[in-house]
Amino acid sequence: MIEKKIIFITGACGKIGSAIVRGLNQSNNLILMDIDKMKLIDLSESLGDHNHMIFNGSSMEEKDIDKCIKSAMDKFGKIDVSIHAAYPKSKNWGTKFENLEFNSLGEDIKNQLGGAIIFSQRIINLYLNQGFGSLIHISSIQGTSAPKFDHYKNTTMTSPIEYSAIKSGIIAIVRYLAKYYKNKNIRVNCISPGGIKDQQPNIFLQNYRNNCNLKGMLDAEDLLGLVNFLISEDSKYINGQNIIIDDGWSL
Repeated sequence: MIEKKIIFITGACGKIGSAIVRGLNQSNNLILMDIDKMKLIDLSESLGDHNHMIFNGSSMEEKDIDKCIKSAMDKFGKIDVSIHAAYPKSKNWGTKFENLEFNSLGEDIKNQLGGAIIFSQRIINLYLNQGFGSLIHISSIQGTSAPKFDHYKNTTMTSPIEYSAIKSGIIAIVRYLAKYYKNKNIRVNCISPGGIKDQQPNIFLQNYRNNCNLKGMLDAEDLLGLVNFLISEDSKYINGQNIIIDDGWSL
């Protein structure tokens, strides 16, 4: 019998986070962290009686992360894998490059990129103490490729420059940490998905599909095969890697 893994998921109520939660719920014990209390309660109730715990708090705050880790350790005694899927956005997120303001730009970079660094710091402190652990970040194809700006013509959508900067930064963080903790039995990797369906207009979906091989925009659930691989022993020698899943968009 395969032992259930203890998996800590931040941003558990988000589009990607909740898909990962539902996909892993049956065969693992989950720690779910999100800043939205009501969504977190609803998500928990939808999971049934499978063994999980919820924690309402911010993955950008050291004290909240530490409290969640302590509660998880009290309940489960270890954390095998952490998946940082939190995606905090300022009220001005998505502003066109020409209209960006320093304060909102700084807020998003601090919350998304700074939050990823701080979460990594706190969870790796635990991994060092317990002698093992795996950390998975969520980046994006925009962290490795420039946007295809023609996809956005005749829509109100944009691809924020700070999104590209943040997602490329996350890939750099993953590589840094994997090397920094060499020989510590700690793995740090990231997944870079293509675009995720989220009520985008049809013209954008078609433009996007034209650059792909089979499907086009992904559903969040399409990431589950890769997530399951990275949390399994089959990937035990994969470290410091950015793995792209984008239906050929970046080719």
